[in-house]
Amino acid sequence: HQLLHRMRHDVVHDEKTETERKQPSDRAGIFSLNPPDTPLTRMKRIGLISDTHGYWDERYLRHFESCDEIWHAGDIGGMELITRLQEFRPTRAVYGNADGGQLRRIFSADLSFTCEGASVLMTHIGGYPGHYDAHIRNTIYANPPALFISGHSHILKVQRDPRLGLLHINPGAAGLQGWHQVRTLVRLTIDHGIFKDLEVIEIPR
Repeated sequence: HQLLHRMRHDVVHDEKTETERKQPSDRAGIFSLNPPDTPLTRMKRIGLISDTHGYWDERYLRHFESCDEIWHAGDIGGMELITRLQEFRPTRAVYGNADGGQLRRIFSADLSFTCEGASVLMTHIGGYPGHYDAHIRNTIYANPPALFISGHSHILKVQRDPRLGLLHINPGAAGLQGWHQVRTLVRLTIDHGIFKDLEVIEIPR
């Protein structure tokens, strides 16, 4: 499995006001399915987001401006939100336990793909190293990905699994629903199978 290379946990604080946070967007368009596996070309900057629960914040786009793709780990909360992300950057997503209707028809509960030489597995309720959720545990142990992404807990987590040699990331919650005190996003770079330059973005509630 790929080694974690120069992974730093930089925290970027966002001090925008509540008024700025709630400015509407007039973006509209047709949503497409998850993009296919990407060929190995160059390093990619990835924006990770989860548990938006339908809450849109224009700062998502500002913080993901440097990213080549956006990955949403579920509890999206509505087609309007995921469409806005897709219009901005190629977006991969899984549905969460709070998602229904059209989101479940378009997305799957689990998504496995390859990005820049790294195998990736994403699901909403996935647990974490040593405590993987029952529905995904056998899949992980049978064929460990290099990167395992989940959401659901609203708890930011970046953790290695030394037994399986994988990196686990839960980007926390970017929406307002829930008990978390700080909303979070994650950015990282995948460079020929190597994960590096990880940043955590904190957004006040």
